[in-house]
Amino acid sequence: MKKDFIFSSESVTEGHPDKICDQISDAIVDHFLEQDPYARVRAECAVSTSILFIAARFASEVKADMPALARKVISRIGYRWPDFDPQTCSILTSLQEYPPAADLYFNEKNLTDAEIEKIPVRQQATVFGFACRQSEALMPLPIWLAHKLARQIIQAQKEKRIPYLSPDGKTQVGVEYRDRLPRRIHSLTLAVSISKAVDYPVSPQRLHDDLQEAVILPAFAGEAIRSDDKTLISINPIEHLMIGGPSVHSGLTGRKNDVDTYGDYSRQSANALSGKDPLRIDRIGVYAARYAAKNVVAAGLAQECEVQLSYSIGFARPVSIQVETFGTGTKSDEEIAALLERHFDFRFAAILRDFRLRHLPSLNKGGFYRKLAAYGQVGRMDLDLPWEATDKAGILESK
Repeated sequence: MKKDFIFSSESVTEGHPDKICDQISDAIVDHFLEQDPYARVRAECAVSTSILFIAARFASEVKADMPALARKVISRIGYRWPDFDPQTCSILTSLQEYPPAADLYFNEKNLTDAEIEKIPVRQQATVFGFACRQSEALMPLPIWLAHKLARQIIQAQKEKRIPYLSPDGKTQVGVEYRDRLPRRIHSLTLAVSISKAVDYPVSPQRLHDDLQEAVILPAFAGEAIRSDDKTLISINPIEHLMIGGPSVHSGLTGRKNDVDTYGDYSRQSANALSGKDPLRIDRIGVYAARYAAKNVVAAGLAQECEVQLSYSIGFARPVSIQVETFGTGTKSDEEIAALLERHFDFRFAAILRDFRLRHLPSLNKGGFYRKLAAYGQVGRMDLDLPWEATDKAGILESK
């Protein structure tokens, strides 16, 4: 196993076209579940210059003005450009109702153990969860820092500390590892876009100085590992002024799985997370796997842990539970997997019940799943996510 290496992860801001699509897709999911926790909905979007396409399937009596929902998300993100404006962009929809499925209208809170065992998954999926000691959120350091930089770009833009920025941006952080532990920041790349409303030139030096002061320094405040005089810092490396957003590059729901999870430091499912109601095991299984991995690390059973769950159509529980601790475990991987199987309920209906996944949109003001659609669906410390709890660490630690 390689112990000395450099690893890079990227993040994107909420104004990136792919993330616009993710947020609109999850806003639609929120809208249905806020009013009908038993709604079934699948929503996908594509966006380009002046146009947005929404494809949605649903089973619910809830009325949804999907173009209005999309325009609200676009407006919240902050686009006001002639070629992509929330009020004037064209929105096309393709809507289809799901056939009735009475067996999905169960109240998971009232199910007996035997009844949970009889509710199978309807998709096949292999999902992964990961945790490590590299950051306070038990996330890999490259993606943790990349998200912090991306959020700081948008904060600087919205608070007018860098008023000429537009909502679209990308970040990348390269971390140098020694003996599989992060030692220093090897490189930072920020690609930001300039608002078309700006009527004055922004020099490369001004851009560099502003981002250093309002983005890089605040993002690294409180971090044990920071950039140093040898860190390679690159800002808009191809074009010193970049015009971004849907007028430049298209977007699609589910195209940023690495950004949504672990920045490619760990394995991830090929399936998109956004735009799916909680009846999709390929979405909620990712949350359950993260919950298990995080509790293993929090319990001190390993410095790094990857949990793999494999689901097959027609079965309530995963047909395989595997653990990889990369040589950092205090117990064997097989022993840890046995502990997870004993103390975690990975059955489909049990995950719904334990995380209250169908009810979270109605319990959280401003929706729930839309907030997950940018800056990561795992490792979030700004949201109270049930799969980020470490409430089972004590049980694992005592075994």
